[in-house]
Amino acid sequence: MKGQQDQNGKGQNQELDLNRVRQVRREKLAELQAAGKDPFVITTYDQTHHSTEVGELYSAHEKELLGDRPAVDTAGMDEAQAREAVNADYTERRAIMDASPIHVSVAGRIMLKRVMGKASFCHVQDRDGKVQVYVSRDGIGEEPYAEFKKMDIGDIIGVKGYVFRTKTGEISIHAEEVTLLSKSLQILPEKFHGITDVDTRYRQRYIDLIMNPEVKDTFRKRSQIIKEIRNFLDGRDFIEVETPMLVSNAGGAAARPFETHFNALDEDLKLRISLELYLKRLIVGGLERVYEIGRVFRNEGLDTRHNPEFTLMELYQAYTDYEGMMELTESMFRYLAEKVCGSAVIEYNGTVIDMAKPFTRLSMTEAVKQYSGVDFDEIKTDEEAKAIAREKNIEFEERHKKGDILNLFFDEFCEEKMIQPTFITDHPIEISPLTKKKPSDPSKVERFELYIYGREMCNAYSELNDPIDQRERFKAQDALSAAGDEEAQHTDEDFLNALEVGMPPTGGIGYGIDRLVMLLTNSQAIRDVLLFPTMKSIKTGSEGNGVSSEVSEEAAAAPADPFAAPAEPIDFSKVEIEPLFKDFVDFDTFSKSDFRAVKVLECEAVPKSKKLLKFVLDDGTDEKRVILSGIHAFYEPEQLIGKTLIAIVNLPPRAMMGMESNGMLLSAIHKEEGEEKLNLLMVDPHIPAGAKLY
Repeated sequence: MKGQQDQNGKGQNQELDLNRVRQVRREKLAELQAAGKDPFVITTYDQTHHSTEVGELYSAHEKELLGDRPAVDTAGMDEAQAREAVNADYTERRAIMDASPIHVSVAGRIMLKRVMGKASFCHVQDRDGKVQVYVSRDGIGEEPYAEFKKMDIGDIIGVKGYVFRTKTGEISIHAEEVTLLSKSLQILPEKFHGITDVDTRYRQRYIDLIMNPEVKDTFRKRSQIIKEIRNFLDGRDFIEVETPMLVSNAGGAAARPFETHFNALDEDLKLRISLELYLKRLIVGGLERVYEIGRVFRNEGLDTRHNPEFTLMELYQAYTDYEGMMELTESMFRYLAEKVCGSAVIEYNGTVIDMAKPFTRLSMTEAVKQYSGVDFDEIKTDEEAKAIAREKNIEFEERHKKGDILNLFFDEFCEEKMIQPTFITDHPIEISPLTKKKPSDPSKVERFELYIYGREMCNAYSELNDPIDQRERFKAQDALSAAGDEEAQHTDEDFLNALEVGMPPTGGIGYGIDRLVMLLTNSQAIRDVLLFPTMKSIKTGSEGNGVSSEVSEEAAAAPADPFAAPAEPIDFSKVEIEPLFKDFVDFDTFSKSDFRAVKVLECEAVPKSKKLLKFVLDDGTDEKRVILSGIHAFYEPEQLIGKTLIAIVNLPPRAMMGMESNGMLLSAIHKEEGEEKLNLLMVDPHIPAGAKLY
């Protein structure tokens, strides 16, 4: 207990120190403003170069002036003689270079500062990287130098000067003028540890971008990927279009939409869940090859691969089918890998992904037969399919038909096996309401999904253009909706009218841009490729990101103790708990249960399950532990990453949804006014992973 109190006291003192530093920065700003040197009145700065350009420019100039001048030969010299020879050579080189100086003007954020009397060094970080700046009293003047010494890490400055190479070989700028362009009133994370808290990284992405250069590189690559997609499609005569986000009927996908109200028309609307139906209308209108890259919104859970708003690209091409879409997809993925990564053979999460070779093609039935041993071509009825599902412990709903169960088998036995690029083709008609039937087998449709590293990367069809067939399929979807399926589509009369006008044979495809970016940037979570991912609000500050607009008072400065008694009494009067067990358990049996503290490394929703969350845990060993827990109704995955939990770790493995669950997480359950409540046991984060409970 004393150790915990000491730790809390240390944290409070650190926070008080930081608040004092913040106050000092505000005082420095007030002094500048009082002296008529307010940095916030500056509107422009003449930035002529970025950091990487400075290095490239000087290196080229050096080669031009110094040619192939060899390094000084110190062989046979003692230490003093060698030092003198090297200094003389450096002085001579500097004289040649300084006689023909390169003048630059750069701007960026101070990331490091070393003051050494009459001369100082600082590192200035801009869009491209960092450059060292040498600032001296003789170089910029006595008063400006005194002002520079008062500048802080995080301040944004402009530097004008000439480029040189230091004796240690670092290309630097000799400052002739330093201008404070913006005063930083906050404190950046400590340089060596950076910003490592995942939650803070996502909520305050601006800090993440400042402190982690690899994050900035990911988002520059994301921009490049989208640019290259456009280049590729432009080369195939596609045109980019824009379609409505606010719609009265959110169709084109099996997903639950967000709903809103349009005050001017007093009309309820939905945010789109796909781009499909409007783009097909444009095919009807004769545009022939169209695509859109845009945000779509699905009212679903959060995990490492899902965000409720995400970027989707859909394209439609008249006079082709899903075979044409396969060729386009394979060519585009190979093109993007070569352009963005430099090779069609890339690495993702330690696994080599080869996009140079032809992509594998398997029908869904073939894949299920290969990985589960069940041949659905031999299953004739829905009841037979349900019987084999029960035999294989596949969860299904009574409304499910043979095709639905085939899809469940694929999810259970096959999806995670699709590591190398694989087209899964010929899906059952039950799960594909907008797709043409295969002429050779009307129970299947001309559809494919591309899987890479066990993840669906895109979904494509030979598009259904028969308005009578389409109406019947919409009716079937309406029936599913009436039966309680919140993700079922609804009849869209205007879209049916467009089909009745006539749509040519068409191939269509949808790509999740975020998953594609994850693949090509070797990012493990969707939030790593979204600048501002959706996060559960923290009710501090007007922005709900846990940031306060005020400098804290000392009393409010101390971090909250999650284990302190609440300020207001909690009303437990409506709580119902289960009766205590009357039977005793012997101590020897109890002592065999191994209770350990575990840290949540990853947490995501289990596909096709409404209840299960998959936890990847650090249990203090070298092996990551996977535990499945049916608590999705109470928690979203992103809330739990980084938490310290309690698990029983010596239970036998249990198969759930095609995965092994190795242990059990402890929760506290009770009822309140007849409704079940659950709280996952979370403990002090200072407890290390693997700590044993007694």
